[in-house]
Amino acid sequence: MEPPVPVSGEVLVDVRRAGICGTDFELFTGEMPYLHDGNAAYPLRIGHEWMGTVSAVADGADQPWIGRRVTGDTMIGCGNCERCRHGFHHVCAFRVELGVRGGRPGALAEQVAVPVSSLHALPDAVDDAAGALVEPGGNAWRSVDAAQLRRGERLLILGPGTIGLLCAMFARAAGVEVHLLGRPGMSLDFARSLGWDGVWTADDLPDVPWHAVIDASNAPELPARAHELVEPGRHVVHVGLAGSPSFVDSRTIALKDVTAVGILGASAGLDSTIAAFADGSVDPRPLVSTTTSLEGLPEVLAGTHPKDRGPGPKIQVDVAAR
Repeated sequence: MEPPVPVSGEVLVDVRRAGICGTDFELFTGEMPYLHDGNAAYPLRIGHEWMGTVSAVADGADQPWIGRRVTGDTMIGCGNCERCRHGFHHVCAFRVELGVRGGRPGALAEQVAVPVSSLHALPDAVDDAAGALVEPGGNAWRSVDAAQLRRGERLLILGPGTIGLLCAMFARAAGVEVHLLGRPGMSLDFARSLGWDGVWTADDLPDVPWHAVIDASNAPELPARAHELVEPGRHVVHVGLAGSPSFVDSRTIALKDVTAVGILGASAGLDSTIAAFADGSVDPRPLVSTTTSLEGLPEVLAGTHPKDRGPGPKIQVDVAAR
């Protein structure tokens, strides 16, 4: 591939670390819905969980960015429509999503060009591994914020994957009692090793009041279960997506006076995530099971995991590795 060339208002970033997301796997296998509804098409350069160092700027971008460690917003709105003008660029109808939607080349590469307006500086206290977890962290921070819990209240998270565990970390940092629900196996065993208040399967989930439920799973039956489990008058947050439609009975929502919140994108949570990673209140690095190289990436996407992989859910690419 030819090296990317930043256009006006953009910077060029030398990528140092990038995460492999479930969305990247779906784009690789062809299962990603965007491929079927016209929002994405091959060829596509994937990668939207990343950090790196700014190496060049184009016209309209400030020179002081050169040499700075950064990450960036995946969701890039048009900047002109009503949604963008009111702070909802992440749902702009004309948005592109880095490495995902609209053909914008992503960050699983040596370099990536991004708008300067999407950049977020990384302090030295946020190392490369944590920096490449800011994007999923932003989704998790927004999910916990949307749950509207007070200190000491009880949260149930459905799905012990990367987003679910990051939600648990942010919730615990806020003084919330954290429980996770998952299927028996390695993911649930790893979740237990992180010391939450409770880690359960469907067979042993206790019958207690759940003051909020976050669905971070990809199981089509769990959105409805979340609304059944949550306390009346409380919040259910949907950040996970199933590969097939999920059905929720609106009578359950209305008769329980439940608020259902959808989360798309990390935009509004990026700064808060960086701050939590920097001050140590949330340390996402245990979630990284191993790193691979760009040369090793195709095998990982095809389902062959590195032999040295640990129990965590996240594989990252060390772009400098060979």
